[in-house]
Amino acid sequence: MSNTRSIPSQSHDASIVDASPWGDAEPSDFTRKPPQSREAEQAVLGALMSSSGASRRYFSETIETGITASEYYRPAHETIHRAICELHEAGEPVDPLSVAERLTQQGELTRIGGASYLHGCIEAVPTPAHGSYYAEIVRAKAYRRAAIESAERVLQYAYSEEGDEADVRSIVEQEFTAIAAGMPGLNSAPPVVGDLYLDFVEELEEIQSGRRMGLSYGMADLDQVTAGMKPGNVTVIAAQSGVGKSTLALNAAVAAAKTGAKVMFSSLEMSSTELMQKIAAAEGKIPMHHLTREGGLTAEGWQTIERLGRELFKTLPLRVYRPDGAALRDIESASRACVRDGGLDVLVVDYVQLVEVEQNRNVNREQAVAAVSRGLKNLSVQLDCHVIALSQLNDDGMMRESRAIKNDASVLIKVERPDMDEPESPRAGEVDLVIEKNRFGPTATVTAAAQLHYSRFVDMAQT
Repeated sequence: MSNTRSIPSQSHDASIVDASPWGDAEPSDFTRKPPQSREAEQAVLGALMSSSGASRRYFSETIETGITASEYYRPAHETIHRAICELHEAGEPVDPLSVAERLTQQGELTRIGGASYLHGCIEAVPTPAHGSYYAEIVRAKAYRRAAIESAERVLQYAYSEEGDEADVRSIVEQEFTAIAAGMPGLNSAPPVVGDLYLDFVEELEEIQSGRRMGLSYGMADLDQVTAGMKPGNVTVIAAQSGVGKSTLALNAAVAAAKTGAKVMFSSLEMSSTELMQKIAAAEGKIPMHHLTREGGLTAEGWQTIERLGRELFKTLPLRVYRPDGAALRDIESASRACVRDGGLDVLVVDYVQLVEVEQNRNVNREQAVAAVSRGLKNLSVQLDCHVIALSQLNDDGMMRESRAIKNDASVLIKVERPDMDEPESPRAGEVDLVIEKNRFGPTATVTAAAQLHYSRFVDMAQT
């Protein structure tokens, strides 16, 4: 949202801030107070002044909503916001003490209600993690005030009887086009296909020549069918417990990272140590049981671990995220932090049914999982990254709790091992990657080798 304007009114005049930091005045019987939320404005300022240390990322998330000082209804809040931004831009710490000092230097501290008022803002926000949510409320109120202001100008001109019909039409178009342009996502009209044609042809040439492929899953046969992992899309890897969906996803994450792609693996099931063990086993061809039992690692194994540290782990752009809770909001926040700190190309979430969303009493578990699925799809588009979402299957092979997971997927891969129920199967050691949905090609079954003692899947040609 941009170009929002506040309605000029006595309650928004900075000259009366001395009386009350809120600028509140009871409306008369013939006026209505413009849309605003004192509590949300306080909460935004409180979040900005509380986002330090481990919570620093919440400052950026709040500012990234696009909120500006002019969007606050109360002049005191506008003044505080400006001081906060000035401190941040100067590289200074942002907290109630530093903000109070900056306002004192500007001669504004008493006018906004004193240092105690800044601490009141801190107390108004439950957690700085919600700062972006409150900022959106403040922005929405500011947009409504701007809409009212535009409508009032149109009314005033129409009542004045100035100009002719063409002049009235012109001012109506001018005012309402301006207010529509301030709405998120409507700053300009979408492009027509003629404007897209040259880019389309350039991309088509790259695809046809084989130069345009998504990031590799780590298996050539799977890449050939799916065209790799592409930004803005979601791959769902679904399997029953113990089949190896986490292993397949981690193999893909490492393969992408080895090409230089920025990857974050968000694990709600395995610890960081377990993930590191799996990577070391797969990349060093070290049997997993050598890494997980006392005295299992040989001298040669230790040399391999040392080499991996020097040649792989030291430079691999792969982040492992173990959220304190299991909320979708936490995964979104960590993903945006990655974008700010170098970028994010692939996000892995292990697994969807463990992720939590804010629920009310009228939302059942299936709807909650659908909300997680939709949230991850939206995140892939917003951050222009590829999401690998793992999903648990029931014993009968059906996706647990939500068909929405399949609907939101660009590629759906079910992992099936013939030897799970039949250890003596002639196909022991094989795995079927059943591609049930594929927006970039045909559905198919890709057979790979399950080298689970090394915690990896490989093309059959590599066996």
